[in-house]
Amino acid sequence: MSETREYDVVFLGGGPAGYVGAVYAAKLGLKTAIVERERLGGTCLHRGCIPTKSLLRAAELYRTVRERGEAFGVVADGVRFDWNRAQARKAEVIATLEKGIHYLMKKGRIDVYHGTGRLLGPSIFSPTAGAISVLAEGEADGVVLLPKHVVIATGSKPRSIPGLVPDGRRVLTSDDALALDFVPRSAIIIGGGVIGVEWASLWRDLGAEVTIVEAMDRLLPGEDESISRELRRVFQKRGIRVLTDATLDALGIEVREDGLSLTVRPNSSGARSAETLSADVVLVAVGRAANIDDIGLKNTKIRVENGWIAVNDRYQTAEPHIYAVGDVIGPPMLAHLASHEAKRAVEHIAGRRGGRVDPRFVPRATYASPEVASIGLTENEARAAGYAVKTGTMTFRSNGKALIEGEADGFVKFVVDAETSDVLGVHVIGPRATELIGEVALGMIMDAAAEEFGEAIRPHPTLSETMTEAALSVHGMEIHA
Repeated sequence: MSETREYDVVFLGGGPAGYVGAVYAAKLGLKTAIVERERLGGTCLHRGCIPTKSLLRAAELYRTVRERGEAFGVVADGVRFDWNRAQARKAEVIATLEKGIHYLMKKGRIDVYHGTGRLLGPSIFSPTAGAISVLAEGEADGVVLLPKHVVIATGSKPRSIPGLVPDGRRVLTSDDALALDFVPRSAIIIGGGVIGVEWASLWRDLGAEVTIVEAMDRLLPGEDESISRELRRVFQKRGIRVLTDATLDALGIEVREDGLSLTVRPNSSGARSAETLSADVVLVAVGRAANIDDIGLKNTKIRVENGWIAVNDRYQTAEPHIYAVGDVIGPPMLAHLASHEAKRAVEHIAGRRGGRVDPRFVPRATYASPEVASIGLTENEARAAGYAVKTGTMTFRSNGKALIEGEADGFVKFVVDAETSDVLGVHVIGPRATELIGEVALGMIMDAAAEEFGEAIRPHPTLSETMTEAALSVHGMEIHA
């Protein structure tokens, strides 16, 4: 008979939602455990956020030295890129962060169970939340956990599309791309969202010929249209080919030992003719799906809608003592949002207020070159919501620090309520955009008006000065334009 152990809360999944929620629960005095099938840190640490950004940084350094080094007085003859060394450094970063998570588990006295966790449904041991069986791979007997509350935080996995079955060598998911032992000479990327754009930037930095195929009419369709236009312009300047409003023809795919070819057709009649593309690899980057298979949902009343676990405004499922947070509840799938959702769920479990994270205050980030970051409403979304809108924009070409760094493409854009001067959204494309958006997140939570963003004194020369100028330009008071 399996051993049973009791807990106040058990997290299914040890990624950014699971381990952060567990640490927070332990700090609130709850007896806590995590069940993780693979390694603590989840997709973000091992196959997503951290490894891709590590490789992006390596590629950025290579491009900087190769293309702009001499302009800075750095003459490096015969510079080359060592993919294996970049992969080794990526592994070092992951190992350091994973070690830190294990330390947090020990410090918080959080029990970690390695294996597949499955909801068993209500039992005589746990009539409310239900029991969880944990079975490690290759073991016949496991352990049964008896929690008062459960938080499902099992994350997501790459989606596939008909006709392109990933093989890990020619047809790739983002997971496969990270594990490659070579840099492709040419690549086709199906999908112009965050994942597709980041890999396009990375491979192009390393010298690959890259083509992006996007079904929508622009790259990063969820961003402000002006951001999408600027990204396309810069990508094309860098030699990245962009085909938007285009769909893959499933009948026109040929995968060979030495590469592949596929046919792309325009969505709009008369826009252009069908085209056959060839490359070493194709990356399928058409979104992600919830990891909800084989976790015992059939033993519960939990509802799945459009592939995502349905939750209320407290992150509770149809089983009130079972919560779900992070990627499993659907877009936007962001590690930092998942962590905050887990903390809100824990607050409700602990008898505090809790409540849904306000999407207006969740920043979005794309770590391509140029970087893209935003928060709040786009200009079109603000107008559709009924606001009288004013905008203010400042380019990085007028910023001293951007010119010093040799990265002057892009701009900062404020979207403001014309009647109240409340900031509805801020959109950045350019150097260190993903860092700059943090100050906007704080300002919006504190309900700062455009004038207050403009009055903040920022050091000179810094990239942050573009925030001052963009905010001032809402009312025509910018200086360097």
